[in-house]
Amino acid sequence: MKLLVGAIASAPAAPQPYTALAELWRDRRSELKESLEEDGSLSAVLAQAYFLFLDGDMDDAVMALGSVTGVRPDVAWGAAPWFGDARFLDAVGAGALAEACLRALDYGHDLDTDEMRERFAPWFHALDVVSERNPVPESLAAMARLPRACGRYELSFALCDRADAVNRVMWTAVARAATWRAMGDLDQAAAAFEGALLLDPANWSLYLDLADVRAEQGDFAAAASLVEQGLEYEPHEVSLRAAGAAYRTRVYGSSDDLMALIALAPELANTTYRNLLIDYACAGPQLPRRLVAKAHRSRKN
Repeated sequence: MKLLVGAIASAPAAPQPYTALAELWRDRRSELKESLEEDGSLSAVLAQAYFLFLDGDMDDAVMALGSVTGVRPDVAWGAAPWFGDARFLDAVGAGALAEACLRALDYGHDLDTDEMRERFAPWFHALDVVSERNPVPESLAAMARLPRACGRYELSFALCDRADAVNRVMWTAVARAATWRAMGDLDQAAAAFEGALLLDPANWSLYLDLADVRAEQGDFAAAASLVEQGLEYEPHEVSLRAAGAAYRTRVYGSSDDLMALIALAPELANTTYRNLLIDYACAGPQLPRRLVAKAHRSRKN
């Protein structure tokens, strides 16, 4: 089985290894099933994806392939003949395909290249087919993350449009906002986040998202105000508290707020975001040099 999976990795579109795997599954199912249950390797998960397809379990099959793709996006796993088979595309659920897309993004690989777009072409086809057949808005919003990560912004927007045609939900507005933001159009991103807030006005994370966009636009006063609104719904959320301290420091040059940010910094799991907030704050007016130096040192902790 490992030899056949190795052959698939070398040429994912070649049909012969799949034919041989199907014969193995037919002749030695119980033995292989026991082996796969004990083996979490990439080879085992890839083989299991195909075996699940053979058994008609399209949802688990695509999620397994998504996991493999997330680990090794440099291989065009989606070129597998079964992945483009009508039996698969006609049966796989939108929720399962959306989850598979998220798994493909799990490891944060850079997918915005011509090579990656070519490798993911079968995925884009699957998204188009399944989203048209089974347009579940929340699932389509999640699906939109994959083409966005690959720089296929038009497909991301198309999925959002298809979702909105069924029902306007907050997650679609967020997906649209994230796509505009990835494209660098902050005005459109802000408008989309505002639309999301109209659909879910008690969602603290949306206030933070919009505040961060306003900060990117240089409107730190608006950013601070939005954070305060978010804190009304989730007063103990550390990311809101840190962002509020950073944005107030940038506007008012408040030493107290900068000290609050320094104290909160170790609690922020996202170090990139933490360091961005510190940079914003340290550019505030008339801050003591020693305090600014202390804030910069907290970037390294």
